[in-house]
Amino acid sequence: MSDATTITSSVLLVRHGQSLWNARARWQGTADIALSARGRRQAHAAAEVLASGDVVFAAVYTSDLKRAAETGRIIADHLGLTPAHIDHRWREAHAGEWEGMTPDEIKREWPGYLEENRRPPGFEPADTVAERTMAAAADVLQRHAGGAPALIATHSGVIRVIRRHLGGHGDRTPNLGGLWLHDTPAGIVLGDTFDPGAAPASSGFAEDPGPEATTR
Repeated sequence: MSDATTITSSVLLVRHGQSLWNARARWQGTADIALSARGRRQAHAAAEVLASGDVVFAAVYTSDLKRAAETGRIIADHLGLTPAHIDHRWREAHAGEWEGMTPDEIKREWPGYLEENRRPPGFEPADTVAERTMAAAADVLQRHAGGAPALIATHSGVIRVIRRHLGGHGDRTPNLGGLWLHDTPAGIVLGDTFDPGAAPASSGFAEDPGPEATTR
């Protein structure tokens, strides 16, 4: 078996449940918005799928933002694990001037930006998000090397940036969808996409305009 296929540890990244601003199609970024009732139902449904599956998780980690932290607590409780470990490096990208705005408001006040995959000046660059989240992923993978995988409750933009950083596609991640990462002697590699199946469907709105354009 080659270095690229020798897995030494794994983590599952899971997007939080629907938040109150997801329901209103408002860009959140680092705004600390709680889960909606629907988001809690999604988290419980996905947690039941995880608890009944073949994978035994060693620990749960979360972003420090409420919507991810509560999702992580719900999952940890279903898995019979201690409270989730909070790490601010897993928080969503700061959306700068767009935080709190709807896509229609952005199109009106920042014409052409969404269509051209451009960001406002205050939007956290994808390279910065990749740097902090890949460092966090490496820490968790090292901590659980040789043992059961960990689960991380995080955000759609984070998952999308990591997937692109590792050479994957740029598709958006629905609420409670996710992505496996594996550590190998050759480095961190992408695994399969996670789909809980039983989680109630969520809206198609996601806070990411697409691959970042080279000009603003």
